[in-house]
Amino acid sequence: MTGEEPARAATGTGLAIALLSGASFGLAGPFAASLLATGWSPLAVALGRLAGAAVLLAVPLAVVLARGWRPRPGHLRAVVVYGLVALAGAQVCYLNAVGHLSVGVALLIEYTAPVLLLGWTWARSRARPRPATLLGAAVAIGGLVLVLDVGRGTAVDVVGVLWGLGAAVCLAAYFRLSADAGGGRDAAGPPALVLTAGGAVVAAVVVVLVGAVGLLPLRATTTPIDLGGWTAPWWVGVVLVAALSTALAYLTGIAAVGRLGSRIASFVGLSEVLFAVLGAWWLVAQRPTATQVTGGALVVAAIALIRWAEPGEADLPVG
Repeated sequence: MTGEEPARAATGTGLAIALLSGASFGLAGPFAASLLATGWSPLAVALGRLAGAAVLLAVPLAVVLARGWRPRPGHLRAVVVYGLVALAGAQVCYLNAVGHLSVGVALLIEYTAPVLLLGWTWARSRARPRPATLLGAAVAIGGLVLVLDVGRGTAVDVVGVLWGLGAAVCLAAYFRLSADAGGGRDAAGPPALVLTAGGAVVAAVVVVLVGAVGLLPLRATTTPIDLGGWTAPWWVGVVLVAALSTALAYLTGIAAVGRLGSRIASFVGLSEVLFAVLGAWWLVAQRPTATQVTGGALVVAAIALIRWAEPGEADLPVG
């Protein structure tokens, strides 16, 4: 019994960290929406988020390096891929989706990643998914139709939906790379701090290059933002989205996966949707309709069903 107590304590700590990560990630959309409403382009918000996180993590990263940590073979590749896909790709796609859709809708589209990946795995391997998986996929699609209010006189922003689907693809890389990261001595990937800080630097450079060549507009303003009726300087939004919803969110997310395993952590990670909807409602007055709430509940339930039925494929998709 004595051996079970530390395990329970570790699980409890992991759950608390996972919920903190979900809340931090969930508030990214409302914070970003407050900047977008004042004329910031999605690419500029992504740059503020990623560059700010890189600056905030520079000191603790220097401490880790000063204590003698040295990269192993493959660590640099992991950092670069993490920065390109899980950070730059995911943030640019998600923030562009938020620029066209409400925060809750954009996030729910992103969270259809397990459905998309199961379809890709099915086509590649020719292995038919389990009945529960197919049921979950059908429920998720039905829920997404309700979230988008298809057929109820609401025009669907196709551009926003496509950006959301791009974010869904990038979400897969986040769980895959986070599972190999870690904090432990035997972890296959670099420590969470190194992965997040190094990835943020790579991602910030990529975002600057995208803006410099004109692929996407890079535009920012100094107009004050509105957060739940509170008028704040523009830099408050940047600090919040960089410190709380990027540096803290990714570090705690990787730590949660390391303590709970990718399957449990991905289940708890669904709390991000709840925090995002509540945060958008409170901070930027984006109130979902009853139909959208019903659809969102169906999407979350469907993703949970898929992850239960297909623990290997749905949680850790291989790109």
